[in-house]
Amino acid sequence: MGMIIEKRMEVYLESLNMGNGAFLDELEAYARENRIPVIRPGMQSLLKVLLAASKPKRILEVGTAVGFSALLMASVTDPDCRIVTIENYEKRIQEARKQFARAGMEERITLLAGDAGELLPAMEDSFDFIFMDAAKGQYIHFLKDALRLLKTGGLLVSDNVLQEGELIESHYAVERRNRTIYKRMREYLYVLKHTEGLTTAVLPVGDGAALTVKTKDKIEISRGKGQ
Repeated sequence: MGMIIEKRMEVYLESLNMGNGAFLDELEAYARENRIPVIRPGMQSLLKVLLAASKPKRILEVGTAVGFSALLMASVTDPDCRIVTIENYEKRIQEARKQFARAGMEERITLLAGDAGELLPAMEDSFDFIFMDAAKGQYIHFLKDALRLLKTGGLLVSDNVLQEGELIESHYAVERRNRTIYKRMREYLYVLKHTEGLTTAVLPVGDGAALTVKTKDKIEISRGKGQ
């Protein structure tokens, strides 16, 4: 696999972090020890800055895992901010609910159990901030409803969009088992950058982050190139 930024730089930047408090640091360590995906330190820092700047009142997260990122977002937003998070894997649902209870955040965080592909189309809510951190090959399929639910002026943050740098390789240089995700992610980024009413920056943070502001009420997605 490739590398987004040089390893020594990554280590240096991570050395500047002060952590997220005893509870979240313990949860992050637990997740890493058990090979449960959690957002990387660079994305943690970026999320905290974006949330401090935008001060959202309603957040939607697609992909809960054990609840680390939802709890991180709750910890740095105002007490009246509410978070809805979606998870489809039963073992992680149970663990996340346990962690929300331990943190005393059940009133602020609502976990919806099920497939985001089925839940998102049925939702009628609206959100100031959406954090996309689910199955990477599904981002393109979730996008239409995510944008429908996002308020005009709201921010969509998509994590892990550069696939360890593999995204810049030739299609034929990518392992066969990764080619569908590769194609769909390239299309996802193309759509974010080429759709009228969306303003997007792609940053080499963590495993790549796409920051998208919705600037129009109605968005007609320009399905594009995934090659």
